[in-house]
Amino acid sequence: MVSRMFRLETEVDRERRDLLRRRLRDANTRASPVLRSLRGTSGERAVPLHVWALDGTGALAGGLVGHAWATWLHVTYLWVDERHRGAGLGARLLARAERAARDDHGCRSARLETWDFQAPGFYEKQGYEVVCVIPGYPPGITEYTLTKRLTR
Repeated sequence: MVSRMFRLETEVDRERRDLLRRRLRDANTRASPVLRSLRGTSGERAVPLHVWALDGTGALAGGLVGHAWATWLHVTYLWVDERHRGAGLGARLLARAERAARDDHGCRSARLETWDFQAPGFYEKQGYEVVCVIPGYPPGITEYTLTKRLTR
């Protein structure tokens, strides 16, 4: 008979995290023909995609950090310095990242998350559609997930 007693721990453990990541990846690969078909291809790993905007002095005016993976661009961060907001810089950064993701990495879609006080309206103006709304994440804030089809 197998014992059902477990000791649960809440410590940060990078070695266990990496082991868990590998085991989950392997289990997901066995369970999904789509993920299985990605194994060993260039689409298996996320490729960093960064776009930077520098002002006339060379200082950082804005930037976008994301990655391309499995025909998707995932925008992780998009930020524009307050002095440069309203001048279209955010739209230019996003458009450049979308173009690079599409043309250089074969991405067909993009996704991102934003909070209600950040920029859901901005992203909708750029052609993104809200696909998920999570009220109270964190409490008092609503998180939005948006996606966009990348076309030529």
